[in-house]
Amino acid sequence: MIMKKRFLAALAVPALLAACASNTDSKPTTAMISQTDLATFNWVLNKVDGNELQLAEPFKAPNLQLSADLGANGHAGCNRYFGQAELNEGKLRIEKMGMTMMACPEPAMELERVMSTTLMDWSTATVAGNQLTLTGTEHTLTFTRTDAE
Repeated sequence: MIMKKRFLAALAVPALLAACASNTDSKPTTAMISQTDLATFNWVLNKVDGNELQLAEPFKAPNLQLSADLGANGHAGCNRYFGQAELNEGKLRIEKMGMTMMACPEPAMELERVMSTTLMDWSTATVAGNQLTLTGTEHTLTFTRTDAE
């Protein structure tokens, strides 16, 4: 009888461990994000529509910085931008975004168009670990969080 209980216990342990194990994959949070999930970080763009950014020298990856009151600024690919972000029911946008007006060669100008259009339109914002994903009507932008500059 004791041997049978030990055998059943030995079978139950792996099942219990599997049930208690946490999933280490970074899945987007199902909870609605808040300003504190986004603010005071520098978000550096690393993917557009799931494709890794490939930038020629001397171009730097675009970024998004949000202050505690959601004041927004950053580099869009060629020009710097600024404005006031809004967060409403898990969606983010920068309304009335201002931008410097330098011309750059392609593909920097196309990247800037994708970045600025996505930021100015309402995009679903999800945070998973150190990644922010903005899913707009045309494009999905994936950023990695770093400390604010």
